[in-house]
Amino acid sequence: MPIDPYIVLLLGTVGLAALLPARGTASDVASGASTAAIAFLFFLYGARLSTREALDGLRHWRLHVSVLVCTFVLFPVFGLAARGLVPVLLTQPLYQGLLFLTLVPSTIQSSIAFTSIARGNVPAAICAGSFSSLVGIVLTPLLAAGLLGNSGGGFSADSLLKIVLQLLVPFLAGQLLRRWIGGFVARHKKVLGLVDRGSILLVVYTAFSEGMIRGIWHQVSPVRLGGLLVVEAALLAVMLLLTWYGGKALGFGREDRIAVQFAGSKKSLASGLPMASVLFGAHASLAVLPLMLFHQMQLMVCAVIAKRRARDPETVPDDAGGSAAHVVQGQPQDRVLR
Repeated sequence: MPIDPYIVLLLGTVGLAALLPARGTASDVASGASTAAIAFLFFLYGARLSTREALDGLRHWRLHVSVLVCTFVLFPVFGLAARGLVPVLLTQPLYQGLLFLTLVPSTIQSSIAFTSIARGNVPAAICAGSFSSLVGIVLTPLLAAGLLGNSGGGFSADSLLKIVLQLLVPFLAGQLLRRWIGGFVARHKKVLGLVDRGSILLVVYTAFSEGMIRGIWHQVSPVRLGGLLVVEAALLAVMLLLTWYGGKALGFGREDRIAVQFAGSKKSLASGLPMASVLFGAHASLAVLPLMLFHQMQLMVCAVIAKRRARDPETVPDDAGGSAAHVVQGQPQDRVLR
């Protein structure tokens, strides 16, 4: 089972924040740098996303609608149902983080990678992940406003304005400037990828530093953490079953069902962490903990499933499929972050 190297870096950043949290002037500097990093991060997302390629995928609209329903309807419904587990298994802050996890868009790179390994419909996975990310820029904050607005989790109406200024405006600016800077972004994707990950590490350090200073980590005991892991494992299992057998009920072929399963059962760490920082402020550290744990869990479980799907006798790759799989599997492992 794979251990995402980036998760190790994230945990190391959490440990650094626990030992050396930013205080006073250093905290103000880190907060300002984090805000700028989030804006730049979503500017890059906008500059990378090819709107034309995403629109070309509308021919397979039933599949994409299915993934969107899984991501932004079924997941949130299960998140709301988990409210009944408070306070038996979850504390209120952990539940808010779990609910936020269910509102985050799907991944792009890991959906593509696992779909390719399982010899599924890779182009459909690309489009489904792109649609989910694009819709999530707007829909995730709106869902958070409706479902978390009165929960006491630090979310307020001002967060919508922050989302617009820090996330949506930079994203749209990247889309508008893509015509002129798209080539530069594509040529330097490895360097800019490091900028992506460095920005997220800064966001995590700032959020967890503030959490340490406020003492909110005293709310998380090993028993509560174990309860959270059990709930997330159950959530992932249910979504994997629903996406697989639901795809069959909808009449999708095997390759399409694979794309639906891997794109519809995942949540994006790269999109979720910056959003949580904006939405939750001082409470962001507890809010992102469920997402970080779920991200590693989905990678481990889906890696096993993808390899088993690839060995199924029904999946016999043709030349084109083999080429596509080779291209995607050849991507660096750390690209599965999103």
